[in-house]
Amino acid sequence: MSHSVIVQSLVVKAISSIFLCLSIGSVVVVLSGCVTEYSGGTQMSADPDATVEKRVSLARQYIGVGDWENAKRNLELAQQIDPNSAEVFEAFALVYQSTGENALAEAQFQAALQVDPSLSRARNNYAAFLYSQGRFVEAEREFERVTGDTLYSGRPMAFVNLGLSRLQLGETTEAEAAFTRALSMDRRNSVALLEMGFLRLEAGDTGEAARYHSDYRATAPTQSPRGLLLGLEIASAAGDADTLSSYELALRSLYPDSSEYRLWEERQNR
Repeated sequence: MSHSVIVQSLVVKAISSIFLCLSIGSVVVVLSGCVTEYSGGTQMSADPDATVEKRVSLARQYIGVGDWENAKRNLELAQQIDPNSAEVFEAFALVYQSTGENALAEAQFQAALQVDPSLSRARNNYAAFLYSQGRFVEAEREFERVTGDTLYSGRPMAFVNLGLSRLQLGETTEAEAAFTRALSMDRRNSVALLEMGFLRLEAGDTGEAARYHSDYRATAPTQSPRGLLLGLEIASAAGDADTLSSYELALRSLYPDSSEYRLWEERQNR
C-alpha cells in the first residue's frame, strides 16, 4: 500500500481529532467530527436574560456528562422565558446530535443561525455536524464563513476544521493553506502540525515533514497512533531503519488495535 493510500485512508481518522470544547471551564472532548464548542454562563438571577443564560449553562454541563433529560429540562425552561434564543436552539441541537436524532439537530442548528447568523460558535458546531454526516462540501462552506469572523475566539481551530474538510474533498493545496493559517495563529496546534507533516511528506519534502513531526511531538508528549504513523512514514522515506523499528514497536505495543497499525501492517505485507 502506498503512502498516498495510507494518507487518504486516514483522513477520517485525522478528523476524529476534531474537538468539542465544553467551555464550562473549557474541557476538550474528542469526537468523530469537527470541533464543537459549548460556552458557560452565570449564576441564577431574577433577571430573565440571566436566567436563560444560567439554564443554558446548566444544560451544557448536563450535555457534557451525557445527561440528556436534565439538559432538555433546563432548555425547555429557558425556552419558556425566551422562545427565540439562538443559544437555546443551539444547545438543543447538540442534545439531539448526541442522541442520534439528526433531523431534529439540523433543524435546531438552522433555527439558531436564522435568529443570529453572526453566532460563529453555532455555525462552527453546525459545520461539525455536517462533517459528521459526510456532507463535506456544506461543511467546508460553513467553516469558511466561521473563519471569516476575525473576533471569534475559536478561529484557529476553525481553520483546522476547514483544512480537514478540504482533505476529505481532495483539496490538498487548499487544505495546506488552511492549516498554515491555523498555525500562524496557534503554533502549538497539534492537529495542524500533524496534518502538515503528512502533506509535506506526500509532497516529497521529508525534511519539512520531519520538522512538523518534531513540533507535533513537542505539543503531544504521548503520541497518538496517527502521530506514530507519521514518524514511521518519515523514517521509511529517509531510510532510517533504527527509527522505523522504534516507531513500529511503539505503534504495535501501544495501539495494536488501531486503524493506523492495521494499515501499516497491510503495507508491509504487500
